[in-house]
Amino acid sequence: MEDIFTKSRSISLPRRILAGHDVLPQLGDVCKEFELKSPALMVTGSTTAALAGKPVADIMVGAGYEIQMIQVGEATVESVRQVVELAKEIKARFLLGVGGGNKIDIAKMAATELRIPYISIPTSASHDGIASPRASIHGFGNSVSVEAKVPLAILVDTKIIIKAPFRLLASGCADVISNKSALLDWKLAQRLRGESFSTSAATIAEYAADSIMANATAIKPNLEESIWTAIKPIIISGIAMAIAGSSRPTSGAEHMFSHMLDRLAPKKALHGEQCGVGSIMMMYLHGGDWQKIRDSLSTIGAPITGEQLGIDREIIIQALCRAHEIRQDRYTVLGDRGLTYEAAERLAKITGVIS
Repeated sequence: MEDIFTKSRSISLPRRILAGHDVLPQLGDVCKEFELKSPALMVTGSTTAALAGKPVADIMVGAGYEIQMIQVGEATVESVRQVVELAKEIKARFLLGVGGGNKIDIAKMAATELRIPYISIPTSASHDGIASPRASIHGFGNSVSVEAKVPLAILVDTKIIIKAPFRLLASGCADVISNKSALLDWKLAQRLRGESFSTSAATIAEYAADSIMANATAIKPNLEESIWTAIKPIIISGIAMAIAGSSRPTSGAEHMFSHMLDRLAPKKALHGEQCGVGSIMMMYLHGGDWQKIRDSLSTIGAPITGEQLGIDREIIIQALCRAHEIRQDRYTVLGDRGLTYEAAERLAKITGVIS
């Protein structure tokens, strides 16, 4: 009897990406292009409401849409619940995520629960969640990120993002650079554990990282062109996850290190900053060019040491020892048992992360 081929895959990708100077006024046209209907619910924060929330509302009203706004705080299950409840109350037909990574993740998760589309309108670019099908929401058990919808459209207005602190953009660049070590972990898992591997997703994720590193000297504060240079790889990195059907091409041991830091030293540094420092060390464990990772991060202005992260050396060591606990289903260079204290301390010292 012949084998019957039953393999199938579904890939969801953003259908429109607009990036550049003053693209926000095209929002109404994008909504009409996809025949979106009123009412819309905008998810934003207290700071971003004035920066971009009001302009977005004015554009939507001018385009003939009814729109309401909800201001939320941290990316928690409770914040998602608030958005879902209001969306149901007003019978929202689609959501607009306007703000930094937290606000977009909240909109993303709420849209997933509501089964309605959402549009991503970032006001900063601190990590690659702008376009990704993952959301980091606190309170979903032990998960560090959960599966979610990809945005129907993405509007990245560099005129708005230039107003955000440069540290956020540097963090986003560091997050993308960390793809380099994540991809080595993925390849290792394929060889040792037979894990499925997408060459297409890996190629895209590596291109994104290489692009940031090749243009590191051009990414500077107070320069709108720097955002233009960085934003394409940041978006592409998120799309690599959509193609892979997981965060594998962009998240390995360096992300596990970052998430453990979040547990041991919450809110000390930005996600992308921590991943960048983690990537230096994980690249060393892989026997790769960790100095190139370090130098690229330093050129951009991202942290390369625990001191620059504002995190004590002991916490750095403990995070290295315990990073493997974060996702035990995800095989990385840390193996199943992680690093000993002595090995972690030596690793951090050799790479200059601690002195």
